[in-house]
Amino acid sequence: MTATASDAPAVAHFRFFELEVVRTRRLGHSFLRVTFGGESLAGFRSGGFDQSLSLFLPASGQEHTVLPSTDEDTWFAAWRAMPDEERPVMRSYTVREQRRTPEGADEVDIDFVLHGDCGPASRWAGQAVAGRRILAIGPAVAENKSVRFQPPAGTDEIWMYADETALPAAAAILDRLPAGTRVRAWFEVPHEDDRLGLRAPADADITWIVREGDGRERTEQVLGALRAAGPAAAEAPYAWLAGEAGTIRAVRRHFVQERSVDRRAVRFTGYWRLGASEEQLLAEAYAGQAPSEDPASDL
Repeated sequence: MTATASDAPAVAHFRFFELEVVRTRRLGHSFLRVTFGGESLAGFRSGGFDQSLSLFLPASGQEHTVLPSTDEDTWFAAWRAMPDEERPVMRSYTVREQRRTPEGADEVDIDFVLHGDCGPASRWAGQAVAGRRILAIGPAVAENKSVRFQPPAGTDEIWMYADETALPAAAAILDRLPAGTRVRAWFEVPHEDDRLGLRAPADADITWIVREGDGRERTEQVLGALRAAGPAAAEAPYAWLAGEAGTIRAVRRHFVQERSVDRRAVRFTGYWRLGASEEQLLAEAYAGQAPSEDPASDL
C-alpha cells in the first residue's frame, strides 16, 4: 500500500503531450467526463491514485491550444510573455483513468466540474467536441512527485475527504486500492445527483454530504458529518484530504486534534480557495506564497 516517488535523476518525469477530445459523457448534475486520445499518449505514464497534470486550454475564440514553446527550459517564460487575450489558461486536473483500448489506442479520462460560464475550464469543457486539441504537461514516468497519495507502511485504514473538485482523484484512488483495504470516506457534492455510483474493490464506507450554504456553513456541515461518524477502530490511519482550502484546514485540525491522528499521516491539498480566483492562487504559487502541504507543518 506504499507509493513512492522515483528519484532517478536521468529521467525527466514530465513533458508536453497533445491531447485530442475523443468523446464526452455527462456523469451527474455537476460532472462531465472528457476522454482524450492522441498519438503522444503512447508515452503517457500515469502513476494512478491522485495523479495530477497541467492542462493548457485555448484562449477565448481559439479552437485548439497553441504555445510559442514546449521546450522544458523556455516554455514557462514564453507562456507568461504571451498577451493576456492569447495566453492559454493553465489548470491542474487529475487523471481519472488511463487505458489502452482493444484496438490499441491510448486514452485518458479527465472529469470536469461544470458550473456554467463562471470559469474558463468549465466553459471549455461544456463546449468540448471531438477533434478539439489541447496541450498538457503530464507524467512521462509512473513514479513521480505529482502522485500525492502515499500511505506509509503499516497503515491499517484509509480516511478520505473530498469535495466535488477532488472527487475524481478520490474515485481514482478507490479504484486502485486492493480488496480488503478499509476505507472511511466523506465526499461533499453540491447536488443530490452528484452522488456517483463508485465501485471499488476496497472495503469502503462512503458518506455523501450534499452541500448546504457557503463559507463557514459548509465547513460546519462537513465537520458535523465527521463527528457523527463516531470513533474508529484504526490504530494507524492515513488521511487524504483535498478540496476547498479553508475546509481542508478545518478537517485536518479535526483529525489531528479530535481524533489524535499523527499529523505526518495526513496528506492535504487545497484545490481551490473560497473567494480567490485561480489566477490569484497561481500568482501566489509563482511568488512562493502558497501554503505548505507538508504533512509535518503546523495547523
